[in-house]
Amino acid sequence: MDSQVRPAGKVVELSSRLEWGLIPAVPVPFRGTELAEDAQRALAAWMAGQQVAGVAVWAHSGRGPHLSLPQRHAVLATWRAALPESVIIAGANSVGMAREAKRGGADVLLAFPRADDPVGYHEALAEELPVIAFYLYEPAGGVSYDNPTLHAILEIPGVIGLKVATLDSVWTFQRLAGLVRQHPGSLLITGEDRFLGYSFTMGARAALIGMGAALTDLHAKLLDTYRTEALARFVRLSSLLDQFALATFGPPVEGYVRRMLWALAADGVIPEDACDDPWGPALDPAERDTVRQAVRDARAARA
Repeated sequence: MDSQVRPAGKVVELSSRLEWGLIPAVPVPFRGTELAEDAQRALAAWMAGQQVAGVAVWAHSGRGPHLSLPQRHAVLATWRAALPESVIIAGANSVGMAREAKRGGADVLLAFPRADDPVGYHEALAEELPVIAFYLYEPAGGVSYDNPTLHAILEIPGVIGLKVATLDSVWTFQRLAGLVRQHPGSLLITGEDRFLGYSFTMGARAALIGMGAALTDLHAKLLDTYRTEALARFVRLSSLLDQFALATFGPPVEGYVRRMLWALAADGVIPEDACDDPWGPALDPAERDTVRQAVRDARAARA
């Protein structure tokens, strides 16, 4: 189907379902280099009981481009079965990967950044499924799209909105928030684990974040308190989750995937031995104690 005649209703419906929603970008539990299928099922079953709009699979935190085809199929099938009524977003870095996601039952694509013909790339993906564009900081493999490029991407009928993950550039987030406001109907989605609360005050209306895969109830409540203007509770939760981010999103940043698995294990969601990330950096084992303590502190503060 030509993207210019794609029914607008589907994009509007999905945008409405995602607005004010938490979409955890879920990691994949491994034991060594083997996918821990029992832990994967346990994580999906637990997440099904959380207040989420959906989940993102095959994203940066889910190591999508690194997974084998059978692994990607298994991951998507597990989440589709566990969350049949929720929005499943699948990372895609090619039309082939987009078609794979579509066959597996994904609802939306998260477009991995591409420097080569980014507008044509997003148009091609939107031929398969509605798309969320992704502005990702360059050290993580992102592309610093300029304003004209982003305007052109957001004008594509099949593009729902823009996820922004700069990690530490409030200045860039402010610029992009202003740009998205020039496109009525486009959804600004925060991926800013390190300044999550502030990103809502700047106009984000959904959160697609790796940090939301753990302490998911607290992240969902953060969105709800801002939406309902329960601002004292919002400030308290924002401060609490900032402390959790300090423990999980420090250097080396690529270590956050393993740290999120550690946090899930500390919360009793997955087994302690299913926390490997074959593509992540080596971490000091003492960091695991720091993550455990951060989970305990967040739970104690919330209680």
